[in-house]
Amino acid sequence: MFAAALWGHGFRPFFLGAAVLAVLLIPWWAGAFAWGVPLGTAWPPVLWHGHEMLFGFVGAAIAGFLLTAVPSWTGARGFAGWPLLTLAALWALGRIAVASSVLWPFAAVAALDLAFLPALAVLVMPPLLRARNRNTPLLAVLAALWATNGVFYWGLARGDAALSRHALLVGIDVVLLLVTIIGGRIVPAFTAAALRARGDATALKVWRPLTPLAVGAMLAVIAVDVVRPEGTAAGVAAAVASLVQAVRLAQWRGTAARRMPIVWVLHVGYLWLPVGFALKAVALLGAPAIGGFYLHALTIGALAMMIVAVMTRAALGHTGRELIAARSIAVAYGLLAAAAAVRVFGPLVRAIPYGDVILGTAALWTAAFALFLWVYAPILLSPRADGKPG
Repeated sequence: MFAAALWGHGFRPFFLGAAVLAVLLIPWWAGAFAWGVPLGTAWPPVLWHGHEMLFGFVGAAIAGFLLTAVPSWTGARGFAGWPLLTLAALWALGRIAVASSVLWPFAAVAALDLAFLPALAVLVMPPLLRARNRNTPLLAVLAALWATNGVFYWGLARGDAALSRHALLVGIDVVLLLVTIIGGRIVPAFTAAALRARGDATALKVWRPLTPLAVGAMLAVIAVDVVRPEGTAAGVAAAVASLVQAVRLAQWRGTAARRMPIVWVLHVGYLWLPVGFALKAVALLGAPAIGGFYLHALTIGALAMMIVAVMTRAALGHTGRELIAARSIAVAYGLLAAAAAVRVFGPLVRAIPYGDVILGTAALWTAAFALFLWVYAPILLSPRADGKPG
């Protein structure tokens, strides 16, 4: 029964896989940093950490989202059975290969890992093209993310750690563009729906030109980071993106949803976008000590929190359950937000050793995802509550 349910819909194996990877990788990384726990790779440890969080953890979450959203967008049948199992196996084999890459030829590890995103695109492309769906350009986002992974491996092959790090920075920007596009749709839509259900009929007043402005600002961030990362132009682009994202978020009445965790977590996650870009601007335009850890505001804060927000909501909705976050999941939201805050601002507190910041962040992160698995693993492994397929 569990196996049948797991392969019944695209979100199930990938949301589960993302959470399991989150619980495994961060303690491993923290142990390696603090106590010298050995890694199964000859890669520079920081690059291993960044790569697996981006292309392993975030990659699984993107796959789960797209495999669930594309059938809803296009009216096509959901992705299930052996195609889903094959894709999940490819993702898992990539993670195993990277985690033990010291044992395998470099080219084999790269080829296996680089196969995942094209395989995902092969699954979701036909229904998008047949329906001429407005979300078809998201395939270009997948292609751009795949290209950054390719450049990452090229840098490793050349012994150019700076190039690989640059590829990760641009890859993060690409995923933040996806958050901007999708988050800009779901955060106001889900907030308005929740407020209406509560009897609050006040409409969200959204200034529509902010959507292309936000997307344009993110494209500018990507373009500048490709050609001139960490310079003055990158700081200016980040400042503009921060301002536009902050104004955009302010329209969505997040404070009105403060008693609904499954809604407010979306706002908290999106809030880390303007915060992260503001810190990036500060760091690049003259105050690196204050904004030096902006990248974790954008990754733990914006990416991880938005991923958890979407996973918790989608898993309930697509298994026929009521859209109410369990109390333990609300605690998980808070733990993850705390992890972001500790990682970004903890180093500014001189009394706290940097190693303790890493360990504290890892503990908060791991607790958050352990709670997610405690609540959601049974949901993801069980048939729909309403008896419907999927």
